[in-house]
Amino acid sequence: MPLIGDDAPSFTARTTLGVINFPDDYRGKWVIFFSHPGDFTPVCTTEFMRFSSMQQEFRKMNTELLGLSVDSNSSHIAWLEAIRDKVEYKGMKNLDIMFPVIEDLSMEVARRYGMIHPNARYSPDEILERFERSGGKLSLQEFSTETVRSTFIIDPQAKIRAMLLYPFSTGRNIEEIKRLVLAIQKSDREHVYTPEGWLPGEDVIVPNPATWTDVKDRETGEGSDLKCAGWFLCMRKDHKR
Repeated sequence: MPLIGDDAPSFTARTTLGVINFPDDYRGKWVIFFSHPGDFTPVCTTEFMRFSSMQQEFRKMNTELLGLSVDSNSSHIAWLEAIRDKVEYKGMKNLDIMFPVIEDLSMEVARRYGMIHPNARYSPDEILERFERSGGKLSLQEFSTETVRSTFIIDPQAKIRAMLLYPFSTGRNIEEIKRLVLAIQKSDREHVYTPEGWLPGEDVIVPNPATWTDVKDRETGEGSDLKCAGWFLCMRKDHKR
């Protein structure tokens, strides 16, 4: 699995909206690249509907959506059609899913991003049982080759900036993913940190001083817009609100 700060692995793939070359086709944009365990799965359906309903909000943040599962394009298309024609969820209905969903039958892209966790569906007891049944020769084929709910936040320079991993049973919070992108963008733009639960318009954290002289300057009150609880935690108002 790539790590935060690494270059996002490149690939060429078929999608529901045509062939893409990643990251070249997305240079200059932020990308939320997310996997789902499979088409026609209920949790994924709710996630796709929420992503779709917020797509224009993400685009205003210079952010594009990109989905993946190890199903075929024809399966993807049949599922997206069923979502549009048959599913209503929290007042959302008749949604056209207009972000690309990658076909990854070979699992090549999923493996590059570490999205396949073969034991993810199983408890420790079930894993032990299968191990004993195999005579100590456990193979991946005995487990799921579905992708877990991986989410990668990728910046305009194609660097991985954040990763989220959810189990098969639990849906992602798409509003939290949006908040995370906004927080990273804020930090990049203004060289500040964001505290727990930060939302746009709230106070931000000023990075700690690098030298003893800077600490003393901060303690004597330089930078009057700061509210400090000790030299190590100073906050200021969000100048953009």
